[in-house]
Amino acid sequence: MIKVKGVAIPNMPWEDKPANYDMPMWRYSKNPVIGRNPVENVARIFNSAVVPYKNGEFAGVFRAETKNGVPYLYTGFSKDGLNWNFSKEAIKIYDSKGKDVSPNYAYDPRVVPIDGVYYVIWCTDFCGASLGIAKTTDFEHFESFDNPFLPFNRNGVLFPRKVNGKYLMLSRPSDSGHTPFGDVFLSESPDMYYWGRHKHVFGTTKDWWQSVKTGAGCAPIETDEGWLLFYHAVTGTCSGFVYSIGAALLDLEDPSKVLHRCKNFILTPEMEYEERGFVANVVFPVAALTDAPTGRIALYYGAADTYTALAFTTVEETINYIKKYDCENK
Repeated sequence: MIKVKGVAIPNMPWEDKPANYDMPMWRYSKNPVIGRNPVENVARIFNSAVVPYKNGEFAGVFRAETKNGVPYLYTGFSKDGLNWNFSKEAIKIYDSKGKDVSPNYAYDPRVVPIDGVYYVIWCTDFCGASLGIAKTTDFEHFESFDNPFLPFNRNGVLFPRKVNGKYLMLSRPSDSGHTPFGDVFLSESPDMYYWGRHKHVFGTTKDWWQSVKTGAGCAPIETDEGWLLFYHAVTGTCSGFVYSIGAALLDLEDPSKVLHRCKNFILTPEMEYEERGFVANVVFPVAALTDAPTGRIALYYGAADTYTALAFTTVEETINYIKKYDCENK
């Protein structure tokens, strides 16, 4: 059995795999878990991050599209990972001197706990789309790390521990629009402020579903076979982009090395709430709760830029599927 390094989350959401289902990831039967107009002045919540929190409960940072069309970050808390209580207003972010540096807009957050601190990474406004980083211990007070990356950049995903004494971040350099290109890169930092020693990890392939661009999704999951990474990948069609979920296995000591990468998608838009919405045909992975003793994974993803949905898999099943359908060009 593949070993997972992490914490036990025995009360995380879970449903067993349906009978006669042949894919490694399956949807929650009561999707979506967050629908339209979930809180006052917010039209949609999607592409949002969830983590285990105190007393067996869950906390999250959520992309909230307000009713003037501008996205901001909101907090949320839940006892079961399914039913959420959201903040009434957007998160306020301050610098180390107490100055309010809250962004003009913010979207697609990830939250990664390291040594008792929760790091929030999101796409922010720094003369165009770039990455913002802040830290919190209570989901009430957030301190910024200034502007860690130059524009333009998106899809910042932090590893859940230091590797060789350095913080590691995956990101996807981009442009200021809808970015018809994109590869995944790895950067390292001694202190979360200064990032460098950038390495290319992977890009598009000849497989149609990941032929336009890629971007890291959930924080990598540490296993004894490597870092399990769920990512999004995009193809172009005559009616626009289609976003699917892929999976790869990265080297533990040098995650820029791709050990295995699946040539098949893990999940692709098929349900009405994935195919119809503000942006059609999108499944966008952002957070994965992983119960280390069982290897169960509950993955939160954005659906059609409108809903938050949930899917399930296991570490063992996903890694076996990756190896079975390994890419020729990783």
